[in-house]
Amino acid sequence: MDVGNLSTVTQFVLMGLSDLPEVRYPLFVVFAIIYHITLAGNGAILLALCTERKLHTPMYYLLANLSLLDIFCPSATVPKMLHNLLSGENSISFLGCAVQLYFLVALAGSEVFLLAVMAYDLYVAICFPLRYTLIMTKVRCVQLVCGTWAAGFLNFLLHTVSTFCLSFCKSNLVNQYYCDIPQIVALSCSSTYMAEMLALVIGGIFGTSAFLTTQVSYVYIICTILRIQSAEGKRRAFSTCASHLLVVCLFYGTTIFTYIRPSSSQHSPARDRLISMLYGVIIPMLNPLIYSLRNTEVKGALTRVLCGTARSQQAEH
Repeated sequence: MDVGNLSTVTQFVLMGLSDLPEVRYPLFVVFAIIYHITLAGNGAILLALCTERKLHTPMYYLLANLSLLDIFCPSATVPKMLHNLLSGENSISFLGCAVQLYFLVALAGSEVFLLAVMAYDLYVAICFPLRYTLIMTKVRCVQLVCGTWAAGFLNFLLHTVSTFCLSFCKSNLVNQYYCDIPQIVALSCSSTYMAEMLALVIGGIFGTSAFLTTQVSYVYIICTILRIQSAEGKRRAFSTCASHLLVVCLFYGTTIFTYIRPSSSQHSPARDRLISMLYGVIIPMLNPLIYSLRNTEVKGALTRVLCGTARSQQAEH
């Protein structure tokens, strides 16, 4: 659908996998299952962290916020994607696209900042264990978490406004299954210089700062672990940060793969979009699995919560 003869665009068409209709229903089933596993897994983590009093510490408070983001972030795109796959209707209103884009990028941005805060928390715990409770107080932890959410939502409000203040009078075909800044800016028929510079400068400053905070924290963490004399001490220190390190690698690896990799000449655009869909919904599903499998305290709390739920259901019957 090309609207080149119209003065403005009032709705967008999310291409998704519209040129691969034969896989529409199988994909609906696959992504519906993945989405429900994501909700159940992260919901279980939240329930375990809330009910287990000994896990009411800064590290697990940060993990609870990561689980919240892993629920909200796919919820910004997956329900609409499932509706489109089931109904075959791929349109989204101009306002709906703006709202979807805002929440998607704001939540993803908040996760970038939260991962940096979690890396700093691990840095303090491993490098300054005796001063940890003095540095990472509950008040400071709440301040850091509020800062991550505020930075994500305020920063990307500016990006969303600058993107949708552009004029759209050419095509309304969004080459993705959700509204995202690069695809929307590419449809503009006005100058995109300011929107692109805002994304490059402001996004670059905040994104690079968060990435460097995470990277520098891990440099100090690794140096500290290497200086530990006992093998048991090294193992315990590494097990403390292994889950977070794996989550960081998956998050930044898939982000680079999605936004920075060159477009493939060997695959169709639909196959490239399918790769983006897989990475956009699978990472939030994997995070609770990573933390529950590698962290014995979280695993124990989940086991007690699930066993308690099972016993209560048996008692009702």
